[in-house]
Amino acid sequence: MSNMSIILIAYKGIYDTRFIFVIMLTFLYPIMIISNAALIFIICSEKSLHKPLYILICNLACINLYGGCGLTPFVVFRILSGNFQISKSACLCQVFSVMTFGGCEIMNLMVMAYDRYVSICLPLHYEKIMSASTLMKLIALVWLVPFIRTGIAVLINANLEMCGRIIEKVYCDTYSVVKLACTGIREVNIYGSVMTFFSVIPPLMIIIYSYVKILMICTKLKQSGQAKALSTCIPHLVAIVNFFVGCTFEVYQGRFDMNYVPYPLRVVLSLYFFILSPVLNPIIYGVRTQKIKDSLIKKVMHVFTKVQSRNKTFVSIM
Repeated sequence: MSNMSIILIAYKGIYDTRFIFVIMLTFLYPIMIISNAALIFIICSEKSLHKPLYILICNLACINLYGGCGLTPFVVFRILSGNFQISKSACLCQVFSVMTFGGCEIMNLMVMAYDRYVSICLPLHYEKIMSASTLMKLIALVWLVPFIRTGIAVLINANLEMCGRIIEKVYCDTYSVVKLACTGIREVNIYGSVMTFFSVIPPLMIIIYSYVKILMICTKLKQSGQAKALSTCIPHLVAIVNFFVGCTFEVYQGRFDMNYVPYPLRVVLSLYFFILSPVLNPIIYGVRTQKIKDSLIKKVMHVFTKVQSRNKTFVSIM
């Protein structure tokens, strides 16, 4: 594989506003890490949350950390260094990170939708269907399927001979890399289209089917039952909308002419999927999921009580 350099031209387009981007990213990055890490800690340390629903939320937080940490430091470094070139091998590593992040997240959202469907539509069979062994197998698939599928795509892209060097983004994605190839573009695009179809459409269909069935069941429940069922679904629906808004920005930018949109806005839209989505997800679940909120308050109060107790001990010694 030739290790030619690729120019990420979008960095030049945001040169005048680069410090605004650095400030924004250095502000959001710690929030993303702390909020997702806190969510993982709360769910892992609280035994009452060791249930499929919360374990899947924990897995989503792990995916958010994987996706956000894989791109943000790179973008900040490139802005500060002024070096907008990246080797082909590093570019393909970034493609792998970007694609696996998106693939894992949509797979996890699909499993979460299925979990809510079983819980609300088949409550008597929930424990049998969503057993610990089944849950572990589903989580393994959430990670393995995107990694295997993306690995194949990256290997195919690695063998392409490049005639172009310019990508009009601040990071590499598979579609932009394929457009740089001299030959074999048609075959790779066919493979990419097929993989994209199977990556997005089946999970999306399962998500839609699950929530349609849930809404149909809710219409037959009493008002209190409807409120309880919908309260557990609302955070997932918000997270799904958040994910697909980011996906829409990403896909639209890569495949349609965006020259009429200022570069800074294009960069913000392209980073939504990797920065804002991982920042918003833990906030959505922390605020909208009562048990997680209660556990968070419990942990904070416990820490506060310990600190207060130590301060009193210290004062008494003095």
